[in-house]
Amino acid sequence: MKTKLLHTITAMLAATLIQAQSASDKNLKDGNTPLHMLQPDYPTQYGKTTPADIKVVLDRVHKYLDETTPARLVNKETNTEITDRKNPGTNAIFEKGDYRLISYEWGVTYAGMLLAAQVTGDSKFSDYTAKRLQLIADIVPYYREQSKMNAGLVSPVQSVIHPHALDDAGAMCAAMIKSINAGVKADLRSMIDNYINYIMTKEYRFKDGTLARNRPFANTLWLDDLFMSVPALAQMGKFTSQTKYYDEAVKQVLAFSGRMFNKQKGLFIHGWVQDMNPHPEFHWGRANGWALMTIVELLEVLPVNHPGRNSILELLRAHIKGLAALQDGTGFWHQLLDRNDSYLETSCTAIYTYSIARAINRGWIDKKAYGPMLLLAWNAVSTKVNEAGQVEGTCVGTGMGFDPAFYYHRPVNKFAAHSYGPVLLAGAEMYKLLETNKYELNDSAIQFPK
Repeated sequence: MKTKLLHTITAMLAATLIQAQSASDKNLKDGNTPLHMLQPDYPTQYGKTTPADIKVVLDRVHKYLDETTPARLVNKETNTEITDRKNPGTNAIFEKGDYRLISYEWGVTYAGMLLAAQVTGDSKFSDYTAKRLQLIADIVPYYREQSKMNAGLVSPVQSVIHPHALDDAGAMCAAMIKSINAGVKADLRSMIDNYINYIMTKEYRFKDGTLARNRPFANTLWLDDLFMSVPALAQMGKFTSQTKYYDEAVKQVLAFSGRMFNKQKGLFIHGWVQDMNPHPEFHWGRANGWALMTIVELLEVLPVNHPGRNSILELLRAHIKGLAALQDGTGFWHQLLDRNDSYLETSCTAIYTYSIARAINRGWIDKKAYGPMLLLAWNAVSTKVNEAGQVEGTCVGTGMGFDPAFYYHRPVNKFAAHSYGPVLLAGAEMYKLLETNKYELNDSAIQFPK
């Protein structure tokens, strides 16, 4: 204790000396100053973050989203509120806000709100999810019956009743199952079953059962589709205790990674086309994020004795190692991960922050190795949450390209919905990490010693 106290006092005195000399004497030399104690000019906050700081960011995001995504029905012609949810009528729409209430991005946001409530104890976050899922659950029965009588009806919950892509199903389904587990009282089961039925029986597949699409070419794999399917399957396995869902989830991850994971780089490619040879390898940031988060979400619920668990865990560690090697000095990752002249992107950085923090918190990876870069990543993300609570620097929705220009020049926009859920998830998981793990500065370097 005395040694540590002496070290602290010495460091403080040295820092004071340097500050004083910096103010009065710019000609610092080894002979008159402990130069190793000079304070670096970091572009991103370094070594000062607390759970309270993270909560401020989470609160800001919640306030913005709560104000700009109203949970109300209105008449599309008169814009007057509709309060009868059992019989809202065919002119009803969700009141327009900055974002849609039903989308894969908002499935992630609902999950992020639930996790923020869990780790901070602040129920306003879970109330956000509960209020909106309750609205959806209340009106689905009416529109389900109406659609039986009028096949051409387009309702506010069209994608819930008639999902036509994995984007419609997976993230919303996983969020609904998590909501039930969190105590949300809305009747979500029929919607969950409908989503799972789509994933299991209706989405296009290769002959070996791998989930696929026929765009932009026939028999194409989109890395994004791992997240649009596997977390829902994994959650359904836990929800029902049926092994078939775990088996299917593991099968999909291994099938995708066998075709799309570059073992030398530790990165996934964005797209794979069955009859394309060779495959252009574009390691798009957010798609790698969806894959990483998929693996983390699967491991979270996959039984420890499942025969596929070790393979999934090895894939997680290889992917994190590959990503860590490419983090920018600002804390962000690049739009194209291995091309550092592409722009720094917020959503992928937030997803990696959440996923790697969860991996540390669960003991799957080494805290001493990955804790410092993770704290830097969160600090970077937090700089992109402006005073209004909007998340800046996010790549807009992105299809599949086979040339670098497509990815280099995708627009960024603060209204791109893809960052809000990841920022909430990242902040919540970092809040938990910093509550249970202490870091320190050693020669000005962040370290997690225990």
